[in-house]
This record gives sequence, C-alpha cells and structure tokens, in this order.
Amino acid sequence: MSDHLSDHPSDHLPPPRTPEPATGLWESIDELCGWLDASRPVDGRDALLLRILKLSEEVGEVAEAVIGATGQNPRKGASHTWDDVQSELCDVAVTALVALRTLTPDAREVFTRHLAQVTRRSLGSGAG
Repeated sequence: MSDHLSDHPSDHLPPPRTPEPATGLWESIDELCGWLDASRPVDGRDALLLRILKLSEEVGEVAEAVIGATGQNPRKGASHTWDDVQSELCDVAVTALVALRTLTPDAREVFTRHLAQVTRRSLGSGAG
C-alpha cells in the first residue's frame, strides 16, 4: 500500500542548497561586506554611519528576545527562547565585525590587537 504523502513529487527533489559561508570568520565578514556594498542604497560616510547604527537595532533585538524568553511582557508572554537570545547575540557580533570591517580594511588586526589589550587588562597580572 502506498502512502499518498510520500508519492508527492517534491519528496523526490533534493533539499534546497544553503550557500556555504567562507572558511573562516574574517573571510565570511569580508564576503558579507562585499554583499552589503553591492546593494547599499547610500555611499560614503552615510553608509558607514548606517552600518554602525545597525548595531543599535541588533542590540534592541537581543533585549526583546531576553524579555520574551523571561515572559516579562504580559501582553506577549513567553514569546522567545534562550536559543533566540543566542541567535540575536550572534547577530550583534557579526554586525559589529561588519561595521569594523567597513571602517577599516585592517579589521582583523584591529580586533586582534584590541582583544589582546582587553585580555591583558582583564586577566593579566594583578587581575582577580
């Protein structure tokens, strides 16, 4: 006996292909910047400022997800999960790196140097 659902033509198609990200973090950031640059509605300083302002939008989405995960909005209840919060935090990190890469082609070096300074300041001798 054949199950009519399994005989649907779409059941025999391969799943849609998801584009593979670049092999590394900074290669992916470069690709995202290129993609955004190819379709940006404004150029120059305004484009940079809008990329930086995008961070505020993403941070707001983190706050919305935390409020939703904790059910703090009585009108919406538990509208988000902690997985949503994780995803939004990742969006903030990617958006920040894209903004940094838009500001300077040396984003990798700038970030690595800054991370080393923060790590030394926070975890270096005398910390704790």
